[in-house]
Amino acid sequence: MTDIQALVNGLGGLAQKRQLVARGAQDSELTRAVKDGAVARARQGWYTTVDVAAPRVRAVRVGGRLTGISAISDWGGWVLGKHQLHVSVPQNAARLRNQWNRRKPIGAHRGVRVHWDPPSTSERGSLWHVGLAEALRRVVVDEDLETAVASIDWALRTARIDHFDFEQLILSLPLHKRWIRSWVDGRCESLPESLARTRLRLAGHRVKIQVAVGKKRIDMVIDSIVGLEINGKQFHAHTFEEDHLKSIEITIVGFYAMSVSAKMVFTQWDLFSRAVRMALESHAPRNLGNSGIPSG
Repeated sequence: MTDIQALVNGLGGLAQKRQLVARGAQDSELTRAVKDGAVARARQGWYTTVDVAAPRVRAVRVGGRLTGISAISDWGGWVLGKHQLHVSVPQNAARLRNQWNRRKPIGAHRGVRVHWDPPSTSERGSLWHVGLAEALRRVVVDEDLETAVASIDWALRTARIDHFDFEQLILSLPLHKRWIRSWVDGRCESLPESLARTRLRLAGHRVKIQVAVGKKRIDMVIDSIVGLEINGKQFHAHTFEEDHLKSIEITIVGFYAMSVSAKMVFTQWDLFSRAVRMALESHAPRNLGNSGIPSG
């Protein structure tokens, strides 16, 4: 007797019937596995052991594959918050279904953005994702600047793409989107760092990242004045003592030390931005007259 659950798990938790039949599964065994709850039907001819609410399962249920920000998120990329489900389908796709119910037609695409892609896209990637280059291209075209930059920063930082791949990605973009090249930096180490860098630059600040301080590095230096560290257990393994020691070292080398949490970057940006402006105003070099006394 074929262990259908084990077969599906071995195929990544989501498999087509033809794959299972090729490995010895019988129709009666597939029916029994669904009835027993060992697997679920994602769509006619598709079986899964993954949570049926997972994005990859919903994309398959629609009749396509994850693309854009949905694919990046499913890969564990740097994505903030929830986004509409992006699904790539072939240009000749038919019988698209509701992402939550395989028995209902897709209707008005509520909650789903469908991309009708050519064979050059359909032939690359996996059964439930488009290729990474296409997913990144879609993010740049569809999402705001900080979201797109974070996705590419992640891909470079984790070596999922190299600099040649990055240049190929840039060439694949519409001309009016290619300027994103100057915003991306593969040295960025986390999502909050990427978001903070982009937001600060959009606000007109000059930002340098991973600035050497002795044997350590500052996450970023803002306008050559503020030395910023972004802390969070998810992104850093620093201890309490290490964080405070680093603040002292940042001060010693002449920067105004600031430390914020990743949560503050995510949810209290206006407050943090105001604190940065005040720190810059209060610590900016003042013009000195001939007497050596600050002027004005």
